Amino acid sequence: MTHTSDDDDRGTSDDSTVSTDDHVKRPRSSSHRRRRPKDKQLPLWQEMILLLGIALVLAIVIKAFFMQAFYIPSGSMNNTLVLNDRILVEKVSYWGGGTPQRGDIVVFSDPGGWLDPSEVRQASNPVARTLEVFGLYPTGGHLVKRVIGVGGDEVKCCDSQGRVTVNGVPLNEKSYLVPGEKPSLIDFDVKVHPGYLWVMGDNRSNSADSRVHLGDPGGGQVPVDDVVGKVFAVVWPWDHAKIIHRPATFDSVPSR
Repeated sequence: MTHTSDDDDRGTSDDSTVSTDDHVKRPRSSSHRRRRPKDKQLPLWQEMILLLGIALVLAIVIKAFFMQAFYIPSGSMNNTLVLNDRILVEKVSYWGGGTPQRGDIVVFSDPGGWLDPSEVRQASNPVARTLEVFGLYPTGGHLVKRVIGVGGDEVKCCDSQGRVTVNGVPLNEKSYLVPGEKPSLIDFDVKVHPGYLWVMGDNRSNSADSRVHLGDPGGGQVPVDDVVGKVFAVVWPWDHAKIIHRPATFDSVPSR
């Protein structure tokens, strides 16, 4: 025989929650439960300002450490780079002690008096100037040349066949010189100082490069610290867009 408690004998039911007993209260329905307030969202215009600020900060970081846009101000690098080409310069290759290598095309700050005033194009309006600051508009006031010699190299021109030599090795420069262009119309024999570069344009008869500045302070050599980065792409105009590679011309040149 099954025994029940006194409560069972009184027939307690499931709807005891409606008892008039002061100690028993009706449970609140789910609709009355206290709801957790939602996170407050920013107005759309504030979100847009925040996103724009983040984008500008990222642009500054990219310009400072990774990549920057420039334009070509002259024909000194024809036909590799031509007047008004928009180029991208990467800086990663020279991180952690990396330095420019022979054959690299580099952008560098004017070492002093190399640029003609007509080649120093400035942004023409406030919007363009602002974009230039953030690396979103091609920057002027720099030069672009090909590295021929690095610190410790002896660069000389010309040998019996009219070629430039680096550490005694003649260079075959047909892959990047303007067709029919002579390697140099200026004779020179220089020893590149440590921490410096000897640079020349691919359009040798129309390039005011290291050879032209032999008589300047520094002897036409460019400090490595003045180098912004290495050209890796032409992005505009579309019909001239391409990736820039280091030529194999210098592979056989020994280091000193």
